[in-house]
Amino acid sequence: MENRTTAILVGMSGGLDSTYAAYRYKALGYQVSGAVLRMSAETDIAAAQSAADQVGIPLEVIDAQDAFDRHVKTYFVQAYANGQTPNPCVECNRYVKIALLCERAKALGIPRVSTGHYARVMQDETSGRYFVRAAEDRRKDQSYVLWQLPQWMLSMLDLPMAALDKTEVRRHAQEIGFTAAASKESQDICFLPDGDYISFVERRLGKTFPRGDFIDASGKVVGQHAGIIRYTVGQRKGLGISLGHPVFVTKIDAVRNCVHLAPAGQEYAGTVTVEGLNFQRLPPEALTVGLPVRVKIRYAAPPASAVVASVCGDRIEVRFDEAQRAVTPGQSAVFYDPEESRDVLFGGRIIG
Repeated sequence: MENRTTAILVGMSGGLDSTYAAYRYKALGYQVSGAVLRMSAETDIAAAQSAADQVGIPLEVIDAQDAFDRHVKTYFVQAYANGQTPNPCVECNRYVKIALLCERAKALGIPRVSTGHYARVMQDETSGRYFVRAAEDRRKDQSYVLWQLPQWMLSMLDLPMAALDKTEVRRHAQEIGFTAAASKESQDICFLPDGDYISFVERRLGKTFPRGDFIDASGKVVGQHAGIIRYTVGQRKGLGISLGHPVFVTKIDAVRNCVHLAPAGQEYAGTVTVEGLNFQRLPPEALTVGLPVRVKIRYAAPPASAVVASVCGDRIEVRFDEAQRAVTPGQSAVFYDPEESRDVLFGGRIIG
């Protein structure tokens, strides 16, 4: 983040991180404009406007409701209907939030865009490829949700929060007097303020998910589940069944309307199958069998050492050095450089 006079469009949510990002750019002499994306009825336009006013920048409202409905809400519903566990933030960043910011910036002749994500965009000196590098504070790192960004978006994106400590950011924002300093951490599912994803999915589909069979590791029916939408791989609590020993969800079969269970230990998997790959630091032609990687299979998981075991078109199988718990279809698998473990090589969606 250099001290230079240039124009930049900052995505403003009204929260602390985007407010502080805009403040930093303005303090460095950038020509800063703000944009808030109206994604749903839950979008707090007033908070974004208040934040922009306090920073002292103009704010534009971009109507993103159609794109958000098509790329995020519809995807979210279909994933659950197929027995998967979706990550809507990944889709939103790729197809709505950063995509629309970049498109609007290009239309305005603004060369750069920014958000308050805790990560950094880098460029490989040899290949020229852009990639996301994890934030220094791994507890706040958001590189996992940025793996889908293509090269053209990454080439426009600046992320100024990577080296900052969130506690210090909040303290400084309080000293400045920003209202956003008192804001809470953003919710995982912004369009579900009550967290009731089951009712949301069933309303969108116009149906209730029926009961079905719980199947144990031997293939025996051991009870009835309350609808596949209520379960996720790795789940133990809230199953509504007692078998005399702890059991975990290991598979959700939407076609047969079955939820498979297994005793403790069998919720671990030695491999993961991934498709829908998007390449960042690693050029596509460099993806080969035997490639060592470190892979995150969920947002809060630490990267695990692994090796690419097979490549078939846009689908790969990766073998872990140590079996991983709850490899969940629908979630993202993000692959990092095994030596510089903060650099995103590529990512994909888990299918098994």
